[in-house]
Amino acid sequence: MTDDPTRVSRRAAFGAGLGLAGALALPGAASAATKGAATPDLRPDGTYATVPLATPAWTLGVVQSRVMALDARSPEKRKRENLEHMLFLIDAAQGYGGKKDLLFFHEFPITGYSYEWDRKDALKVAIDIPGPETEALAKKAREHGCWLVFGSYARDPDWPNHLLSITSVMDDRGRIVDRHWKARNIKGVFVGFELFTTTIHDVLDRYVEMYGRDAVVPVTRTPLGNICTSSIQREPEYFRAMAMKGGEIFLRTASGGFTPADMQATSLYNGVYTAVCNNAASPNNGLYFEDAGGGGSAIYGPRGEELDKAATSFETLVTARIPIAEFRARHRQPNVHTDLFLPEFEAYRSRHPANLFTAYQPTDGKDAQRWLADKSRWK
Repeated sequence: MTDDPTRVSRRAAFGAGLGLAGALALPGAASAATKGAATPDLRPDGTYATVPLATPAWTLGVVQSRVMALDARSPEKRKRENLEHMLFLIDAAQGYGGKKDLLFFHEFPITGYSYEWDRKDALKVAIDIPGPETEALAKKAREHGCWLVFGSYARDPDWPNHLLSITSVMDDRGRIVDRHWKARNIKGVFVGFELFTTTIHDVLDRYVEMYGRDAVVPVTRTPLGNICTSSIQREPEYFRAMAMKGGEIFLRTASGGFTPADMQATSLYNGVYTAVCNNAASPNNGLYFEDAGGGGSAIYGPRGEELDKAATSFETLVTARIPIAEFRARHRQPNVHTDLFLPEFEAYRSRHPANLFTAYQPTDGKDAQRWLADKSRWK
């Protein structure tokens, strides 16, 4: 693949001058595409944008760790404990079996999650990115010379009152090179409540105005390969779009369980590497059973083959070697025959429209259910 010219966007450069030695603006990071414009990184010849590789092969480590919700009335003590445990697990992962070049954590290793929180509670437990927690992680990344990918509830001064679910990509020098918003929340599934985090879909028009259309389907081009992250499930079209844009390594988080076939199919259908990081069994985690759907973290190869899988629901490390240079030499976009079905996709309308949290942010899960109750397009 040929390399893209260097392009710096607001998303890639959000942390400049804000600690962590400044955020790294990677070549090929999300561009400032205007609303409605064609996605600039999608090529018509099967190739895709990259940056030069730092190594022909590297080791991925998936850290299946416990999830421990903070007490919103006094969150700092457990937040420190959760962060210290995360730092310990980084040391443990690097302590045997050779160096892990990238360590991947689940959605909420620092804050945990609780369906009892309202918006005020959740914003209190959320972290700033960058902030003290990411500074501590950056120090550990530099110590071990490894990349870190991890999720968290987060605040953002550009989005006051919005609770975000962000997956951060940190390089081996402790620089945050990208922050991926959760793309959408599932609706109409939970009994008595709805999720009230703000996703891309919930504020789509404003998100595009701020960050560009290209950022809706983010592919972070790094010296380890083109990385995609996501905490959504059963949305194969979204991952297909990422693969069309050159996604090579898909890092997918889960909380409280997932469908393994959904993860495996991402690799099988798109010819990419896919890892899923789920939480481990978690004692003393509020109103949940200890297993709480934990375990099952895994890594799949480009043919959908299982490379490694957690053999326990307790804390463990799942690893695989990624021969990225050999893979890239033969890899192309997935061959999708859109000529056959594109009119059906264009005519289709999802159950809920976009932008439902632009004007109003529900106060809690029950309020989110009330707000969304009459917003469905479907009968």
